[in-house]
Amino acid sequence: MAQEEAQVRGAGTSRTLVLDANIILRAVLGTRVRSLIERYCEDVLLFIPAHCVSEVREYLPSLCVRRNWEIAPTLNLLDALLALIRVVDGAFYADFEEQAKLRIGVRDMDDWPVVALALSLGSAIWTEDTDFFGCGLATWTTETVELFLNDDPWQIHEPPPPHYTSRNVPL
Repeated sequence: MAQEEAQVRGAGTSRTLVLDANIILRAVLGTRVRSLIERYCEDVLLFIPAHCVSEVREYLPSLCVRRNWEIAPTLNLLDALLALIRVVDGAFYADFEEQAKLRIGVRDMDDWPVVALALSLGSAIWTEDTDFFGCGLATWTTETVELFLNDDPWQIHEPPPPHYTSRNVPL
C-alpha cells in the first residue's frame, strides 16, 4: 500500500486537483475542459476516483446516442484523457468515507468519493456541481480553475485587471 500511495501522490509537485465526473464528461463532450487538462496535466497532478470513471463510462453511451455520435470514438477519447489523469481505487481513500459523507451531507451522497479522495490527498476539487460548495475544501469551477492550474495567474488567457492608482480610484 505504501508503494501505491507514493505512486498516487506523485513526485515533485505540490499542486493536486481531484476531478469530479462532470469535468471528465465536459472534457469528452467539449473542448475547453479538454484543452485545460492537456495544457496543465504535466504541471499539476490530476486525480479522479475510479467510481467517477465508472459513472462516466455508464452514462457516456446514452449521451452519444442523444447527440447522434459514434460511441467507440467517444470512449477512445475518454481513454486518452484518462491516460493524463491518475485514476484512484476506492481502497486508497476508504478511511475518509465517513468524514466525506459528513462533509457532503444530504446534498448528494454519491459525491462522497470525490471528497474522500480530496481529503486523503489534501487537494482541491474541480467540479461544476454546487453540491461540493461548503464541504470545507477548495472547490474550483472551469471558469476559475486556470487561476489554480497556472503558476503565473497573469499568463492565463485573459488580460490582467487594470492597475489602480490614487488617480483613478478614490482611496
